[in-house]
Amino acid sequence: MNTENIKESLHQYCVTYVNERLQRIQNTIANIQESLTSETKSTAGDKHETGRAMLQLEREKAGKQLAEVQKLQQIINKIEIATSSDRIRLGSLVKTSNGNYFISISVGQIIIENVTYFAIAANTPIGTLLLGKSVGDTINFNGNEITIQKIH
Repeated sequence: MNTENIKESLHQYCVTYVNERLQRIQNTIANIQESLTSETKSTAGDKHETGRAMLQLEREKAGKQLAEVQKLQQIINKIEIATSSDRIRLGSLVKTSNGNYFISISVGQIIIENVTYFAIAANTPIGTLLLGKSVGDTINFNGNEITIQKIH
């Protein structure tokens, strides 16, 4: 598989990850909304109000998660995998002496054709160190010296 296909696969994995997470959160919000509207006033008024308050808190939490996922979607939409650069940027596929990194969103380990890649966000500690670097540059991360070997 060539580099462009690998980048496309990594990007698609990230898109799928975000879409699945978005779907789970939307389902949670729909279930909470359904619970809120179907709950009828019982004779145990305090218990009813406590239940509604808990559902409201859950809805707020899900709303915050929804906002986070929407930010991830915006980042994913900014990634240009077709263009390459001699400096590491959003969308770069980076081969280092310590592993392979796809600068995108934090998804973690992705294995494509028995090769391990780490999808990391640009604002993670290692992502911040890598941004703007070129082939041959070194960074120090967790006491390890890491050399940048290739940028795609």
